[in-house]
Amino acid sequence: MIDVHPAHDVRVLDEDAVRHVAEAVCEGEGVRVASLGVILGDHRLVHDLNREWLGHDYETDVVSFVLDEDALGRGEVDGEVYVDLDTAVERAPEFGVTWEHEALRYVAHGVLHLAGHDDSTPPEREAMRALEDRYLAAAGV
Repeated sequence: MIDVHPAHDVRVLDEDAVRHVAEAVCEGEGVRVASLGVILGDHRLVHDLNREWLGHDYETDVVSFVLDEDALGRGEVDGEVYVDLDTAVERAPEFGVTWEHEALRYVAHGVLHLAGHDDSTPPEREAMRALEDRYLAAAGV
């Protein structure tokens, strides 16, 4: 089950679009959803989580947390994705897209992390970007 939780005071992202993107990633990666929460927050929420749980004291676009470390071994994702809608608004013009499109990219990125992908090196970042593009297109974004 994919649960979408709006947690921003002002911005609203289409929850069906969020689910479609997450479903496209899971289908394409060959994983089932055990449990997936997508929380649509702001700078403060995502920054606080990034600092508290990952030890990174800076704003970021998305953070993902695996809730069951054994889920991927069973072909499942079990986790949470926190999307910073404020960062999407700020960065979207840089890429010539709407903030909604940019935020949905963050959803795809976060779910890819839960599906086992990493982006710590330039080749990994390039590969993840290509996967994001593929799954956004598959979801009709």
